[in-house]
Amino acid sequence: MSTIVVDTTPHDPRAKPLLDALLFEYASRYEEYRKDGGAAAAQEMARYPAELFAPPHGAFVLLIRDGETVGGGAFKRYDARTAELKRIWTRDDLRRQGLARQVVEALEERALSQGYTRIYLTTGFKQPEAWALYERTGYASLFDPALPPEVHVQLRYGKDLLAPQRIDTLDDLRAQDATLAAR
Repeated sequence: MSTIVVDTTPHDPRAKPLLDALLFEYASRYEEYRKDGGAAAAQEMARYPAELFAPPHGAFVLLIRDGETVGGGAFKRYDARTAELKRIWTRDDLRRQGLARQVVEALEERALSQGYTRIYLTTGFKQPEAWALYERTGYASLFDPALPPEVHVQLRYGKDLLAPQRIDTLDDLRAQDATLAAR
């Protein structure tokens, strides 16, 4: 069982299982919070055109194992030095095997090679597996973890790729979070 990382686009037919599963997961996890869960999830997935996830400002990767898509993810430009991770996913029957970590590491490598020095991301308040992944891979919480996750709706994380132990370099992302929360 060999797993390879493939650089591609959301238009690649091999991405369809990933995107379909993400759509289902978003709709089902948040159905009690959205009256039109499926439509809201589809709208969220369509919010970013595929071109944003292409070099030179973005990337889209798939994990392929024995010809099947088992995971993937992307990033887009957030600002001149920050890439924003999006759509990190692994097939639900293959979770807890390090696949999501492999996706995140591949995206971090690509972000560095494209000149980014930081990563920013958001994840939903009903996705504890994602919180654990980001915390295990060195991402700093850019929200108050003492508050219940549903208060935040979106949980924001960041990482300095050049000095992962530093969090002061993420202060402007934290300030952005406070500005968004005040709206």
